[in-house]
Amino acid sequence: MIIKQLSVFLENKSGRLHEVLEALGDEGINVTASSIADTSEYGILRMIVSDPDKARIKLKEKQFTVNITEVLSFATPNEPGALAKALKILSEEAISIEYLYGFSLGEKSFIVLRAEDIANAIVAFQKHEMELIKASDLYKF
Repeated sequence: MIIKQLSVFLENKSGRLHEVLEALGDEGINVTASSIADTSEYGILRMIVSDPDKARIKLKEKQFTVNITEVLSFATPNEPGALAKALKILSEEAISIEYLYGFSLGEKSFIVLRAEDIANAIVAFQKHEMELIKASDLYKF
């Protein structure tokens, strides 16, 4: 249920994002989901990729600062209020969310979430019969 996510620190200058994506493409590594958060001096590119361990090695070889963090992914119906219902489960269990990002595909929305207590977040979602996404399934999109 736990998914490895790459976090890459990028200087805010033209071409850096392209360099990361080109390096991954050259290695045959697919990006399934991504998000960028930025400050005035740098950005954090968070990605779910088809081979996170290989991606980490290749990006480090190219002098990028990159870490692997653990996240979880779950599905909700692609309809108004569905994400709020899912997040209420965590709220009721007093589990803090550090960040999330997502995408929709057809009738479902897929959310990638980093929680303060990922193990308890998984237990809470399982208790409420939420559809948790395995890493191997997420890489197929």
